[in-house]
Amino acid sequence: MPADRGIDEAAAVLRAGGLVAFPTETVYGLGANALDARAAARIFEAKARPSFDPLISHLADAADLTALVGAVPPAVAALAERFWPGPLTLIVDRPAAIPPIVTSGLETMAVRVPDEPAARALIAAAGVPVAAPSANRFGQLSPTRAEHVVAGLGAAVDVVLDGGPTRCGIESTIVDARGDRLVVLRLGALPVEALVEAVGPVDVRLGSSGQPVAPGTLAAHYAPRTPLRLGAADERDGGRRGFLAFREPPAEGDWAAVEVLSPDGDLTAAAARLFDALHRLDAAGVTEIVAEPVPDEGIGRAVNDRLRRAAATWH
Repeated sequence: MPADRGIDEAAAVLRAGGLVAFPTETVYGLGANALDARAAARIFEAKARPSFDPLISHLADAADLTALVGAVPPAVAALAERFWPGPLTLIVDRPAAIPPIVTSGLETMAVRVPDEPAARALIAAAGVPVAAPSANRFGQLSPTRAEHVVAGLGAAVDVVLDGGPTRCGIESTIVDARGDRLVVLRLGALPVEALVEAVGPVDVRLGSSGQPVAPGTLAAHYAPRTPLRLGAADERDGGRRGFLAFREPPAEGDWAAVEVLSPDGDLTAAAARLFDALHRLDAAGVTEIVAEPVPDEGIGRAVNDRLRRAAATWH
């Protein structure tokens, strides 16, 4: 249903323990009442998500953070004040009200305030924090349109709120600011450069092969059903292949389908189109997707991070 007309009904579904897919500025989330262990368990079941991969809890307003978790370290509070609402997820200590299933047994919790009016209206109307990973099958491409959610999860979701294409098109940046030095655990829609400008030097520790310390940090993730590899357009020919280009279509080669992320080289636009373009290539009937990396700066670092993780699924 349209996001601007379905808030009250969707909020009632959340309060009753159901699942609601909703738009954020990053990607569509699959939401459940974060205070309800059985509702959270439905997220893992619907996504076929392993129980060791924690969820992000979403709040309607930055002021709700202390109401939920109590006092937070000064650096966490400062980042929340600076970047919320927005595509920044912060690591905090898990309060007793949040059941362990939401954090996969960790004593920490990932939390953010989305910069999307429909999302905040839904959370406020529900009156509870909303646990919401991306609304897709585990490990597959993240959804940036409501139709991606329907195609991927179908009847496993009780309500899908359609807010059109998401603005950022890539997941939030995850940061642990509880220690002496800020640590980026997942690259995302908030560039590292913005964090450095706000707080000074930061550490970046990405990827996980075992128990993740934050959501979406497994080394192989965000993958299409079609095998994907990183490469250039002039590499090996043959077969029915698709190409994901940064600025312009390949001049050579026999390509069955081509997607261009940003003809004018805008990395923000490229990030916004990334998953949508990969969804189209995935549906084009190609046998392989060759993806061209983008400049590894700003939000481009997050785009390349998603491409590397997608490729790692197949190699």
